[in-house]
Amino acid sequence: MTIWKSQNCPVAIIPKSLREAHRWEVGQELIAIDMGDGILLKPKKPFPETTFPETTLDDVAGCLNYQGKPQSLEDIDNAIRQGIEELWYGRS
Repeated sequence: MTIWKSQNCPVAIIPKSLREAHRWEVGQELIAIDMGDGILLKPKKPFPETTFPETTLDDVAGCLNYQGKPQSLEDIDNAIRQGIEELWYGRS
């Protein structure tokens, strides 16, 4: 835990150890959310653009290589329902 004293100017200095732990860079925009009993700081963009390049559907479409017969929406809904029942109720 880091304790710091607020000053007269409206600037909060976030310790380097916290910035590094959350991968916040100097100058990165943060969103301040009023939580009632404190303030939550979240990055406007989770990671710098240089960390993860923009991805298109063509870049990842190869992982969608399904070879079976097409499934209807009803089949998909039933499979989801069955998975939930197995997970929550232990039945199949």
